[in-house]
Amino acid sequence: MSSAPPNNSFDVAVVGGGIVGLSCAWSVAQRGMRVVLLERDRLGAGSSDVAAGMLAPVTEADFGEEPLVTLNLAGAARWPSFSQELMAATGMPSGFRRSGALVVAVDRDDAEELERLLALHRSLGLESEWLSARHCRELEPGLSPRIRGAISAPQDHQTDPLATVAALARACRGAGVDLRERIEVAEVATAGGAVTGVRTATAEIAAHAVVVAAGAWSGTLGPGAPPVRPVKGQIASLRAADPALAPARIVRSPRCYLLGRGDGRVVLGATMEERGFDVATTADGVYRLMEAALELVPDAGELEWKGVRAGLRPGTPDNLPVIGRGEPAGLVWATGHHRNGVLLAPLTGGLVADLIERGSEPPPAVAPGRFAGAGAAR
Repeated sequence: MSSAPPNNSFDVAVVGGGIVGLSCAWSVAQRGMRVVLLERDRLGAGSSDVAAGMLAPVTEADFGEEPLVTLNLAGAARWPSFSQELMAATGMPSGFRRSGALVVAVDRDDAEELERLLALHRSLGLESEWLSARHCRELEPGLSPRIRGAISAPQDHQTDPLATVAALARACRGAGVDLRERIEVAEVATAGGAVTGVRTATAEIAAHAVVVAAGAWSGTLGPGAPPVRPVKGQIASLRAADPALAPARIVRSPRCYLLGRGDGRVVLGATMEERGFDVATTADGVYRLMEAALELVPDAGELEWKGVRAGLRPGTPDNLPVIGRGEPAGLVWATGHHRNGVLLAPLTGGLVADLIERGSEPPPAVAPGRFAGAGAAR
C-alpha cells in the first residue's frame, strides 16, 4: 500500500455513502484529516433513500430497549445544531422540521397497548402525554372519528433524508472529502495487524483508518464483522393536492406511520420483513400499508399515489448500532442503526471523529466487542 499514488492515499477511508457514512466523513474532515468516501451505488442510494426521516426517540421507545432510548435522545438533541451547521456550511436546508408526533389508538386493543407505553415513557422521564380523541382531531382533522385517543410527543420531529443527504454531500465536498460513487469496496486491506486501506476491483486506496458505514452490507466487510443483517422495509410515497390536507405531525398507529413533508408530499411506512437482501416491492406490502393507513386516516385513499420502494435497514441482534473500534487496529465500525440511522447520523459522525482524532471511546452499549463470539453476519 505504500506505493499508492498520492490521490489514492488518505488519513481516513469511509465505506458507505448513506447518511451515516456522509456524517462520519464530514465530521472527520472537519478535524483536518484527508478523507475519501466510497459508495457502491450513488450517494444515499441505500436505506437513506427510502427512510421516512423520523427523529422520534419518544415514540420509538420500546420495552427492554432503555440503552437505545438513551442513545436516541442524545441523537435527537444533536439535530437542531447539526441542521444549523449544515445550513451555515452549504446554504442548503437539511430538511429538519419541528413537527411533534401522535401515536394514535385506533381501537380498544391499541388503547390498552398505548396505556402501557405511556407508563414506560413516564418511568423513563420522557416527555409525552395522553390526549383525548377530540383533542387529537382538533390537531389533526384527518384522523378517523373512531379513534380512542393518542400519545402526544411534542419533541419528536422529522427531517427529509433526501435533503439531508444532498446537504451533507455538499458539506463534504466543501470540507475536502473525495466522494467516489459507484465504486464497490471488495475488502479492507491489512498488514502487520493494522488496516492499510481498502481494495476495490481496480485499485488499492491507502488509509490509516477505515470506517465501515456500509449499512446492511457492512457484515460482508472486514475481519470480525459484527452480526449486521438486512431488514427489509417497504415505504409508499403519496401527495396531497392541498398541502394543508397532509398530516402536520408524525401520525402513527401500532401498524403504520404517516408524515407530511410540508409541501404536499406524504410518506407512508413501513413494513418490517426478514427477506435477506431482497428489495422487491410486493402487492401484500402495499395492501398492508394502505389498510393500516385507512383505519388511521380514512381520506388517505384520496391521496395521489406516487409509488412504493423498498430498502434494507441494517439490523443487529439487540437493535443497537455498532460504533467503535474493530480489529485489526485502525478499523472503525459505524453501522447497524436499524430504524434509527437518520436520527443517529449526526451523533455517530461526532463519535467516530472523536474516536479517530482523540481516541475517545463511544458508549459501551454500542461497542463492537459486545458480539464477540457471535460470528460475522452472512
